[in-house]
Amino acid sequence: MTSDNVITLRGITKAYRGQQLFDGLGADFGAGRIHGIVGHNGAGKSVLFKVICGFVRPDAGTVELADAHRPEPGGYPRDVGVVIDRPGYLPDRTGFQNLQQLAAIRGVISAEKIRATMSEVGLSPDLRQKVRHYSLGMKQKLALAQAVMEDQRLLILDEPFNALDPDSVQAMHALLRRYRDQGRTILFTSHQREDIEALSDHVYLLNRQRLERTR
Repeated sequence: MTSDNVITLRGITKAYRGQQLFDGLGADFGAGRIHGIVGHNGAGKSVLFKVICGFVRPDAGTVELADAHRPEPGGYPRDVGVVIDRPGYLPDRTGFQNLQQLAAIRGVISAEKIRATMSEVGLSPDLRQKVRHYSLGMKQKLALAQAVMEDQRLLILDEPFNALDPDSVQAMHALLRRYRDQGRTILFTSHQREDIEALSDHVYLLNRQRLERTR
């Protein structure tokens, strides 16, 4: 791994649910950039993100993370915000209460920081509505809030714009660009080509069990 790379994948091979998804896949993801990943449904984009995060083990190959993100033995990567398979929440609590409970695990941010992050993604922290009554778009914003509220330096976002209305998508584009300009590294997938073209510094195509950089 060079000093510029946050993630280096080498020889990743993985069969998942009876299907060969990756065969010797490799890639380098540089720091402080937005990396967009495209591929047909079922190509394995979500599984690849799970492999990077350590949620799924590859059958062969290595995932190397920069020192700042390297996990403790038996743990998951550090300083990483993740949206994969929309998180589960306590349905009878508000969005703010849910984020408060998540933030208490590490205890590194204040209630004011949670409130500011919710506002940043377009959710009112004062909304008394329980999460069970949230729309899909509101749940997506809550997922994004939990991924960024601790100022994580590496963001791994699987279809982060799902269920968002056009104005919210544009607002999230602007937010992610600002994070990139702050030096954060972002990997994301989208089935909308406009998102990929508008945001990505580099684009990767997941096809035929390999990952090819196309831009």
